[in-house]
Amino acid sequence: MKIALIGGTGFVGTPVLAELLSRGHAVTLLARNPSKVAAQAGLTVVKADVLDAAQVTQAVAGQDAVVSAYNPGWGEAQIHDLFLQGTQAIFTGIKQAGVKRLLVVGGAGSLFVAPGVQLVDTPGFPAEYKQGALAAREALNLIKKEDSLEWSFLSPPIGLAPGERSGQYRIGADNLLPGVADAPAGISVQDLAVAIVDELETPKHIQKRFTVAN
Repeated sequence: MKIALIGGTGFVGTPVLAELLSRGHAVTLLARNPSKVAAQAGLTVVKADVLDAAQVTQAVAGQDAVVSAYNPGWGEAQIHDLFLQGTQAIFTGIKQAGVKRLLVVGGAGSLFVAPGVQLVDTPGFPAEYKQGALAAREALNLIKKEDSLEWSFLSPPIGLAPGERSGQYRIGADNLLPGVADAPAGISVQDLAVAIVDELETPKHIQKRFTVAN
């Protein structure tokens, strides 16, 4: 397939790019500074600011699907507002380009830990991640209103870290998947990338949110 990738140089996006290319997909990566992205077979890099819907439209036109791993950065003081601004521009730009398939990588914060209680609202949720998590939850609420897109929203588990690519993972829906003993469930970012590309190749969560864990 022809896949446009947003956030392809970030923590999640980098292994997603590697997984897509390893499976033979043609990837168009949107970047503010294309000169900073190393050339690879199967990769096209286009200059685009994802805060600008018109630039998104131009960059993703003609693609079969878009993967958005957009995150302004956990150290960004305006992460909440920029996250939502980028999210809205991405949704608008994709629709204007006529691309139907969209997979968004969100956060664990909107997963339920008890009936009616989402992780981000629990007392122990880390303060340094709260604004980004709140914005990711709002992004989920926004995408749920998009009936013209064939969207999927993937929430990683709490324990997302670099690791090995096993190719194996469990799938859940809106609830945080249980871990082992008292430890929270986790997944390597490499296996998260496997789950993302699997969903693109064999869609099982159209207009649904899902989660995965090892």
